[in-house]
Amino acid sequence: MKARFTPALFAHAEAVLGQLLRFDHPADAVVSRYFRDHRELGHADRAFVAETVFAVLRRGRSLEARCGGQMSDRHRLLAALAVARGWSQRELAPVLKASEEEWLSGVKAVREEEMPPAVRCDLPDWLYQRLEVQFGAEETLVLSKALNQPAPLDLRVNTLKMNRETLLEKLAADGIASEPGPLSPMAVRLRDKPALAKTALFLEGAYEVQDEGSQLLGYLLEPKRGEMVVDFCAGAGGKTLLLGALMRNTGRLYAFDVSDKRLANLKPRLARSGLSNVHPARIEHERDTKIKRLAGKADRVLVDAPCSGLGTLRRNPDLKWRQSETSVAELTVKQASILEAAAKLVRPGGRLVYATCSLLTAENDEIIDAFLEKHPDFSLTPASAVLAKQGITFEGDVLRLLPHKHNTDGFFAAVLDKKA
Repeated sequence: MKARFTPALFAHAEAVLGQLLRFDHPADAVVSRYFRDHRELGHADRAFVAETVFAVLRRGRSLEARCGGQMSDRHRLLAALAVARGWSQRELAPVLKASEEEWLSGVKAVREEEMPPAVRCDLPDWLYQRLEVQFGAEETLVLSKALNQPAPLDLRVNTLKMNRETLLEKLAADGIASEPGPLSPMAVRLRDKPALAKTALFLEGAYEVQDEGSQLLGYLLEPKRGEMVVDFCAGAGGKTLLLGALMRNTGRLYAFDVSDKRLANLKPRLARSGLSNVHPARIEHERDTKIKRLAGKADRVLVDAPCSGLGTLRRNPDLKWRQSETSVAELTVKQASILEAAAKLVRPGGRLVYATCSLLTAENDEIIDAFLEKHPDFSLTPASAVLAKQGITFEGDVLRLLPHKHNTDGFFAAVLDKKA
């Protein structure tokens, strides 16, 4: 259902954009808070506001280049609707002033090919330069185009409650169009973005919202029934719930995180999931005594490390403007320290999986190379071999998912097995 485009709805988008461009808080939190304060906005209205302001965040640099000096928030929104979302002047008529018609035609006529590469890719210079070194100019352009598209909505079926085929049938019966995900055996991809939070299937814990790429991390860890498993940076617990389901609700699964708030968000999800083998625990830092007690005892440890999040720009486009070379350098120090601490928990013959949702080799390959150099008792097990055993086809020694190739968020993961 499409929102009725009115000056009032456009004014809501302008108000949200004004808050977002201060970059004081993550964009999704700003948008959520605005919607909580304006409950009169229906589902279609919210979708219009969110998609339009996110189009400005995604395409900020190229829109600015098109607009020359005229960059009020109003102009940004009109340009985003016309260029990024492809609206015609007729569709924009309810808000477009006569004096703006010629200006907007000029904005649309600017040729992207004539823009500098970083501007055309809508990336800050430092990030463009790093990606160009990794991928080359041509692939960076294709990657950036994919990063500037909205992400699809993926679900993970809760296999403790039903199988994927049953979930697909039940979603169809509820009028929600969906299909099996091509990579993860638990993934379901929705055609649209319906409101799910109040549906019976969601409330009974039949599924969780989780990007398909993220689901593959559980298959790399490959936890078995009855094992002791640690999710070292559990966050709000999406991967914890996946690991619990793969363990068939047996064994012990520790969910560690430094944030009370994130662990609080795990509680209702845990209740819906039907899992009873999960033990959430807040830790002060990676050297907490709660962790030291498990030294050398864990069969499997997942480190989904705090990272720049630059693989998630389809969902969090503000991150490319919020992160910097300095913040990435600080993160790599933290990542190495967390991986070091997590490795101490792994028993001989056990497994450690290090993962990020970053595109940068500094947060990925370089962390792994440095770790392996320091820890000859660990070796890299090819990700392709681990996934093949579980019927998942993927090429490569490490998991490297990219939006333009796999239509998932950008993910990196390495499987590190400890010698027996």
